[in-house]
Amino acid sequence: MASLKVPVTTSDHILGASSGAVTLVEYGDYQCPHCAAAQLPVKQILSHYGGRICLVFRHFPLTEVHPMAGMAAETAEFAGGYGRFWEMHDAIFANQPRLSPELLLTLVSALELPAEEFQEALASGLHAPKVQAHFMGGVRSGVNGTPTFFVNGVRHDADYTFADLASSIDDAMLAMTR
Repeated sequence: MASLKVPVTTSDHILGASSGAVTLVEYGDYQCPHCAAAQLPVKQILSHYGGRICLVFRHFPLTEVHPMAGMAAETAEFAGGYGRFWEMHDAIFANQPRLSPELLLTLVSALELPAEEFQEALASGLHAPKVQAHFMGGVRSGVNGTPTFFVNGVRHDADYTFADLASSIDDAMLAMTR
Protein backbone atom coordinates (compact mmCIF):
# COMPACT_ATOMS: atom_id res chain seq x y z
CA MET A 1 0.00 0.00 0.00
CA ALA A 2 1.48 3.36 -1.06
CA SER A 3 2.17 5.93 1.61
CA LEU A 4 2.82 9.65 1.70
CA LYS A 5 6.59 10.17 1.64
CA VAL A 6 6.59 13.94 2.25
CA PRO A 7 5.04 14.88 5.60
CA VAL A 8 2.60 17.76 5.89
CA THR A 9 4.28 20.95 7.10
CA THR A 10 3.32 24.55 7.71
CA SER A 11 4.46 25.38 4.16
CA ASP A 12 1.57 23.29 2.80
CA HIS A 13 -1.79 24.80 1.90
CA ILE A 14 -4.11 23.62 4.67
CA LEU A 15 -7.87 24.09 4.80
CA GLY A 16 -9.84 23.14 7.87
CA ALA A 17 -8.53 22.32 11.31
CA SER A 18 -4.76 21.85 11.12
CA SER A 19 -5.10 19.88 14.35
CA GLY A 20 -7.85 17.70 12.89
CA ALA A 21 -7.81 13.99 13.64
CA VAL A 22 -7.53 13.13 9.95
CA THR A 23 -5.44 14.76 7.25
CA LEU A 24 -6.64 14.42 3.66
CA VAL A 25 -3.87 15.22 1.16
CA GLU A 26 -4.86 15.77 -2.45
CA TYR A 27 -2.38 15.79 -5.31
CA GLY A 28 -4.15 17.65 -8.09
CA ASP A 29 -3.85 19.28 -11.49
CA TYR A 30 -5.85 22.43 -12.22
CA GLN A 31 -6.55 21.38 -15.80
CA CYS A 32 -7.59 17.80 -14.96
CA PRO A 33 -11.37 17.33 -15.34
CA HIS A 34 -11.35 14.60 -12.68
CA CYS A 35 -9.74 17.01 -10.20
CA ALA A 36 -12.43 19.57 -10.95
CA ALA A 37 -15.10 16.91 -10.42
CA ALA A 38 -13.50 15.95 -7.09
CA GLN A 39 -13.89 19.47 -5.67
CA LEU A 40 -17.55 19.01 -4.71
CA PRO A 41 -17.07 15.76 -2.76
CA VAL A 42 -14.00 17.26 -1.06
CA LYS A 43 -16.03 20.30 0.04
CA GLN A 44 -18.77 17.93 1.27
CA ILE A 45 -16.15 16.00 3.27
CA LEU A 46 -14.89 19.23 4.88
CA SER A 47 -18.43 20.26 5.76
CA HIS A 48 -19.41 16.82 7.07
CA TYR A 49 -16.36 16.29 9.29
CA GLY A 50 -15.83 19.90 10.36
CA GLY A 51 -12.95 20.31 12.79
CA ARG A 52 -12.06 16.64 12.68
CA ILE A 53 -10.34 16.92 9.29
CA CYS A 54 -7.91 19.09 7.42
CA LEU A 55 -7.33 19.22 3.69
CA VAL A 56 -3.91 19.72 2.12
CA PHE A 57 -3.61 20.50 -1.59
CA ARG A 58 -0.38 19.74 -3.43
CA HIS A 59 0.34 20.43 -7.06
CA PHE A 60 0.79 17.56 -9.51
CA PRO A 61 0.58 19.28 -12.91
CA LEU A 62 0.50 16.75 -15.74
CA THR A 63 1.86 19.27 -18.21
CA GLU A 64 2.27 16.82 -21.10
CA VAL A 65 -1.52 16.45 -21.32
CA HIS A 66 -2.54 19.66 -19.53
CA PRO A 67 -0.32 22.48 -20.85
CA MET A 68 -1.90 25.15 -18.60
CA ALA A 69 -1.59 23.13 -15.38
CA GLY A 70 1.87 24.39 -14.43
CA MET A 71 0.99 28.04 -14.98
CA ALA A 72 -2.24 27.58 -13.05
CA ALA A 73 -0.33 26.03 -10.14
CA GLU A 74 2.14 28.93 -10.14
CA THR A 75 -0.82 31.34 -10.17
CA ALA A 76 -2.30 29.64 -7.10
CA GLU A 77 1.09 29.85 -5.39
CA PHE A 78 1.33 33.55 -6.25
CA ALA A 79 -2.08 34.12 -4.66
CA GLY A 80 -0.95 32.06 -1.68
CA GLY A 81 1.79 34.59 -1.07
CA TYR A 82 -1.01 37.06 -0.35
CA GLY A 83 -3.04 34.66 1.79
CA ARG A 84 -5.47 34.00 -1.07
CA PHE A 85 -4.47 30.47 -2.15
CA TRP A 86 -7.83 28.82 -1.52
CA GLU A 87 -9.76 31.61 -3.24
CA MET A 88 -7.57 31.28 -6.32
CA HIS A 89 -7.74 27.48 -6.10
CA ASP A 90 -11.54 27.61 -6.23
CA ALA A 91 -11.57 30.28 -8.96
CA ILE A 92 -9.26 28.27 -11.21
CA PHE A 93 -11.34 25.12 -10.87
CA ALA A 94 -14.57 27.08 -11.38
CA ASN A 95 -13.18 28.46 -14.65
CA GLN A 96 -11.29 25.35 -15.76
CA PRO A 97 -12.91 25.01 -19.23
CA ARG A 98 -11.65 28.51 -20.13
CA LEU A 99 -8.16 28.18 -18.64
CA SER A 100 -5.69 30.45 -20.44
CA PRO A 101 -2.95 32.95 -19.54
CA GLU A 102 -5.49 35.74 -20.03
CA LEU A 103 -8.00 34.09 -17.70
CA LEU A 104 -5.36 33.64 -14.99
CA LEU A 105 -4.49 37.34 -15.23
CA THR A 106 -8.21 38.15 -14.99
CA LEU A 107 -8.49 35.99 -11.85
CA VAL A 108 -5.47 37.73 -10.32
CA SER A 109 -7.15 41.09 -10.97
CA ALA A 110 -10.50 39.84 -9.67
CA LEU A 111 -8.82 38.96 -6.36
CA GLU A 112 -7.23 42.42 -6.38
CA LEU A 113 -3.71 41.02 -6.46
CA PRO A 114 -0.90 43.01 -8.12
CA ALA A 115 -0.99 42.07 -11.81
CA GLU A 116 2.48 43.38 -12.61
CA GLU A 117 4.04 41.38 -9.76
CA PHE A 118 2.13 38.33 -10.96
CA GLN A 119 3.51 38.68 -14.48
CA GLU A 120 7.03 39.13 -13.10
CA ALA A 121 6.62 36.05 -10.87
CA LEU A 122 5.52 33.95 -13.83
CA ALA A 123 8.29 35.25 -16.10
CA SER A 124 10.96 34.56 -13.48
CA GLY A 125 9.55 31.18 -12.46
CA LEU A 126 9.42 32.38 -8.85
CA HIS A 127 6.95 29.69 -7.75
CA ALA A 128 8.06 26.92 -10.12
CA PRO A 129 10.42 25.31 -7.55
CA LYS A 130 7.57 24.79 -5.05
CA VAL A 131 5.29 23.35 -7.75
CA GLN A 132 8.13 21.04 -8.86
CA ALA A 133 8.82 20.00 -5.25
CA HIS A 134 5.15 19.07 -4.82
CA PHE A 135 5.28 17.08 -8.05
CA MET A 136 8.44 15.20 -7.06
CA GLY A 137 7.02 14.49 -3.60
CA GLY A 138 3.98 13.03 -5.33
CA VAL A 139 6.17 10.85 -7.55
CA ARG A 140 8.05 9.61 -4.47
CA SER A 141 4.69 8.81 -2.86
CA GLY A 142 3.53 6.76 -5.85
CA VAL A 143 1.25 9.36 -7.44
CA ASN A 144 0.86 8.67 -11.15
CA GLY A 145 -2.42 10.39 -11.94
CA THR A 146 -4.80 12.99 -10.61
CA PRO A 147 -6.54 13.37 -8.34
CA THR A 148 -4.71 11.17 -5.86
CA PHE A 149 -5.67 11.29 -2.20
CA PHE A 150 -3.91 10.18 0.97
CA VAL A 151 -5.82 9.72 4.24
CA ASN A 152 -3.52 10.05 7.25
CA GLY A 153 -0.60 9.23 4.98
CA VAL A 154 -2.13 6.12 3.37
CA ARG A 155 -3.05 6.23 -0.30
CA HIS A 156 -6.80 6.19 -0.93
CA ASP A 157 -7.18 3.84 -3.90
CA ALA A 158 -10.98 3.96 -4.17
CA ASP A 159 -12.98 6.54 -6.12
CA TYR A 160 -13.15 10.20 -5.07
CA THR A 161 -16.88 10.18 -4.31
CA PHE A 162 -18.09 11.47 -0.96
CA ALA A 163 -19.01 7.92 0.13
CA ASP A 164 -15.63 6.43 -0.77
CA LEU A 165 -13.61 9.25 0.78
CA ALA A 166 -15.81 9.18 3.90
CA SER A 167 -15.29 5.43 4.22
CA SER A 168 -11.49 5.86 4.21
CA ILE A 169 -11.73 8.75 6.68
CA ASP A 170 -14.00 6.76 9.00
CA ASP A 171 -11.57 3.83 8.84
CA ALA A 172 -8.69 6.17 9.73
CA MET A 173 -10.65 7.58 12.68
CA LEU A 174 -11.51 4.10 13.88
CA ALA A 175 -7.87 3.00 13.62
CA MET A 176 -6.87 5.92 15.85
CA THR A 177 -9.14 4.67 18.66
CA ARG A 178 -7.57 1.21 18.76
